[in-house]
Amino acid sequence: MYNVDNSTKVSTAFGTVLTIFVNIHSEDLLKTIVLASVGGVSSFAATLMVKFLIRTIKKRFQK
Repeated sequence: MYNVDNSTKVSTAFGTVLTIFVNIHSEDLLKTIVLASVGGVSSFAATLMVKFLIRTIKKRFQK
């Protein structure tokens, strides 16, 4: 049975994360930020529209 201590796990995880950060280009980072912003805004807008539709439908059926 293999025994892996916590320092080996942390070192492996840190090495993996460091390798990923080194290979990310600034254009990719900017594109990711822009896409995340657009996704967040569109998600918020969709939530507001659904809330508005639910209120409108409830008001129509309660009369």
